[in-house]
Amino acid sequence: MKCTKKVWSGLLIVILLTSCFSEKKETASLNIDKTLESNVLKTKATVKTLKSASRLPRSIENNEKNWSLVPVKDWCSGFWPGVLWYAYEASGDESIKKEAEKFTIPIKKIAYKSALDHDIGFQVYCSYGNGYRLTGNEAYKEVLLAAADTLATLYNPIVGSIHSWPMKPQYPHNTIIDNMMNLELLFWAAKNGGSKTLYDIAESHAEVTMKNLVRPDYSAYHLGSFDDKTGAFIRGVAHQGYADDSMWARGQTWGIYGFAFSYRETGREDFLNTSTHLADKYLERLPVDGIPFWDFDDPKVPNAPKDASAAAIAACGMLELAVLVKDDALKNKYYNAAKRFISILSTDAYMSNQKNQALLLHSTGHHPKNSEIDASIIYADYYFMEALLRLKKMEEYKKS
Repeated sequence: MKCTKKVWSGLLIVILLTSCFSEKKETASLNIDKTLESNVLKTKATVKTLKSASRLPRSIENNEKNWSLVPVKDWCSGFWPGVLWYAYEASGDESIKKEAEKFTIPIKKIAYKSALDHDIGFQVYCSYGNGYRLTGNEAYKEVLLAAADTLATLYNPIVGSIHSWPMKPQYPHNTIIDNMMNLELLFWAAKNGGSKTLYDIAESHAEVTMKNLVRPDYSAYHLGSFDDKTGAFIRGVAHQGYADDSMWARGQTWGIYGFAFSYRETGREDFLNTSTHLADKYLERLPVDGIPFWDFDDPKVPNAPKDASAAAIAACGMLELAVLVKDDALKNKYYNAAKRFISILSTDAYMSNQKNQALLLHSTGHHPKNSEIDASIIYADYYFMEALLRLKKMEEYKKS
C-alpha cells in the first residue's frame, strides 16, 4: 500500500516514542489487531447496504439497527469516507479503497462552495485528507487546497479568528471550541502549496481561542461571542453543554487534540501547555470507569448519559501529546490514559457488535436539543478507528 504525503503528520514523529512507555494491567487485554479486523469486517458489511454515495451515515438512535443518512452538506459527511479510508489502511483491502474513493468524491463540492460554517475541515480533511495521505492522488490535493482557501474566507482579522457559525446572528462573531480541529487543514495547506497566510490564520485562531475560550481552571467554553467591529470578547456560551460555565466533555477533548497539533505545527509552548492542562483537567474529572459523562456538570451525574465519542477523541489527542511532550513521565501518563480509553471502548460494553451497523455505542450528540442521546454517532467511529491505528503504529515501533 503506497503512503506518500502524510496528512496525518502526527504519525511522522512516532519515532520520538521510546521504550519509556510502560504498560498498565488494565490495558493488557486489548487486542488491537482483533478489534481492527472486527471493525473492518463490519464496515465492509455496512457499505454494501448504502445505495448512494451522496447519502452518508450520521447516527443510529432509539435502538434502530441501521444508520440514518445525511446529505453532503451535513457537518458529519466527511467522517464516513474517513472511516473507509482507515479501514483500507488497516486492511489493505482494495475493495474498501474503491468504496472510500466513491464516498469521498461527493464531498468535493464543499471545497468550492461559499463557506457556510467552519465544518469544511471536518468534511474535507477527514475524507480527502486521509485519501491523499494514503494514495498521493494529486486531484485530492487540489481539493484540499481549495477547501483551505474556502475555510479562510470566514476569518475576521479584527477578532483574529474564524467565524464558526455565521447562521447565528445573535452572536456578532462567534468561535467554538470544535473549530480548533479544522485548523489542521489550514496548517497542512500552508505547507503543501497553499498561501502562507493560511498558517497565520490558523495560529491566530488558536491564540484567540486559547485566550478567550479556555477558562482559568482549564475547562472550556463551547462558544465565544465577540464584537465583530472591535474584536472584544463578549461572553462564553454553551450550546451543546449543560450550562455556560459547565464542562462539556466533547468540547474539552476538541481542545486537547486541537491545541496539541497546533503546538506540533507552530512550536508554541503556550499551545502545548494549554493542551496538557486541558488533558489534565479532563483526567482529573473522569469517572472511575474511564468514559466521560456528556457533561461533567450535569446534575444527573452519575445517571447522566455517557459520551463514547469524547473518549475516542481524547484518546487521539493524548496519543498526540505522548509524542510531543518531552518529559518521560508525561509521555507515560498520556500514552497509558489513551490506551486505557481505547481498551474500554473495545469491550462489549461499548462496541456495537451485532446490535447495529455502527462500531460504537453510547455517544451523545446535542443533549440540550434531545438529539442523539445514548446513540451511535459516526464521528465516534471515526476517532475510534484513528486511535486504534495510531496506537498500533506506536506499539509496533516499541517492538521493533
